Amino acid sequence: MSVDAALERCRDWIGRSEEREDTVTVAPLVSLAALLDRDDPPPRAGEAAPPLAHWLYFLPSYRQSAAGPDGHAARGEFLPPVPLPRRMWAGSRLEFLRPLVVGSRVRRVSRIADVVPKHGRSGALVFVTVRHEVSDPGGLVLSDEHDIVYRGETAAAAPVSPAPAGAAWEREIHPDPLLLFRYSAVTFNGHRIHYDHPYVTRVEGYPGLVVHGPLIATLLVDLLRRSKPGVTLRAYSFRALRPLFDTANFSTCGLPDESKRTARLWTRDAGGAMTMDATATW
Repeated sequence: MSVDAALERCRDWIGRSEEREDTVTVAPLVSLAALLDRDDPPPRAGEAAPPLAHWLYFLPSYRQSAAGPDGHAARGEFLPPVPLPRRMWAGSRLEFLRPLVVGSRVRRVSRIADVVPKHGRSGALVFVTVRHEVSDPGGLVLSDEHDIVYRGETAAAAPVSPAPAGAAWEREIHPDPLLLFRYSAVTFNGHRIHYDHPYVTRVEGYPGLVVHGPLIATLLVDLLRRSKPGVTLRAYSFRALRPLFDTANFSTCGLPDESKRTARLWTRDAGGAMTMDATATW
């Protein structure tokens, strides 16, 4: 089968779904607060969990023998068997109806919403969109459309967009290996680009450990929470533009529009480029 035919066959996975159940326990929330360098008190049963806390639950539990060369689970079950070796989190669009409640039993229904093969400057690409819906005994809590991009061994350098000027909020982040390891641990993320320096530099060709896309997105929401304590997030979307590495500090930035109860959030790397672009509504 040709590569193009194999990529097109992946569209057969559209509509495939899976369900997982979990409990909103305290320990992952305490761990997340610690790695974000927050001094939040431990949450109690019945209290609201912070936004994006659902990424700490429904974690992958594939056996060690089922891991692929990059540390992810082998493809072809829920996710399509994309015949391209590199995988990255490209972005998400989230809507929050109400917060997760600590101690509640929750269920996540995930469905492959779309599979789009493309050809870019560096060759074949496949974009997979997964829609997650999280519910508790009271009904739907949130929806999360997650975009995954697969690509070949090599890729053209992402175009550089200068970061916006005039941020009202700004915080410098030091993405050292400890921060990346702790986030991988709390999310049970086995992707080797985040902790295995020989692998990420010699096999995938990056200059250093890659900062997790969802960690960057979480740090942007953390900036909003620090700048506007007590806000209740209603919607959040983000798009990854360029990777960040453990080789240099970066900044989380924000500019609110109080009249619309929205904020533009972004990250700026050491060279002044925007690496993630996000919008939050509260």
